[in-house]
Amino acid sequence: MIETVEQTGSTNADLIDRLSAGDAIEEGYWLRAERQTGGRGRLGRKWESPSGNLFCSTVIDVRDGDPPTHSLSFVVGLAAFDMLERSLLPKTPIMLKWPNDVLVSGAKIAGILLERAADKVVAGIGVNVCHAPDLPDRETTSIVYENGKHGGSAELVLSFLADALKQRISNWREYGLHATLDAWTAAAHPIGTELTVKPGPDEQIHGAFAGLDEQGAMLLRLANGAMRTIHAGDVSMIAEG
Repeated sequence: MIETVEQTGSTNADLIDRLSAGDAIEEGYWLRAERQTGGRGRLGRKWESPSGNLFCSTVIDVRDGDPPTHSLSFVVGLAAFDMLERSLLPKTPIMLKWPNDVLVSGAKIAGILLERAADKVVAGIGVNVCHAPDLPDRETTSIVYENGKHGGSAELVLSFLADALKQRISNWREYGLHATLDAWTAAAHPIGTELTVKPGPDEQIHGAFAGLDEQGAMLLRLANGAMRTIHAGDVSMIAEG
């Protein structure tokens, strides 16, 4: 089910509030806003919300026997990748960037924010469908721009995304975390890509992407050959493969 509202502060906040109030929201329900006034990204960043882009959230159940809940960021990233493959012209370069950015032609096109709410996870996804907001620290693009100013509506993109996420969640539960991490790695920046990672405000690390560990932490090979395991941080690509 997809519910659309004209305007709200944040679709993630709305779903969390409903769950906290005891609303029974089933997995597969989506809330879309035509416009957000208080959209949020990772690390507390503001998510720009011009009309025409996609701003939506959904609820994912946390079930006994599921892979680790934190790995849903990879599941949602893969669903966004699948959605873009259907939305963009053939051979458009799509890439996932750890931990949960989605890039097209090297520029950011989507963002993901996952928040725990009791026995559920609220997954918020923003996609630049018609507009690419100007950001001071990164390039951005949109589906319409990449398609040569043609095609794309938030409603259609959400239908692709909902289908893709349903399948990716099913795969995650049926085949386990290892299969999901393998699929994510195949869609991500290549092994050896030079990265800069900021694990905290006062630390910056340079190294080469060396894959993921068994739980999805990023492995970074430093210049001296040592391996660093990154569990959280802001990642920038120095040279794209």
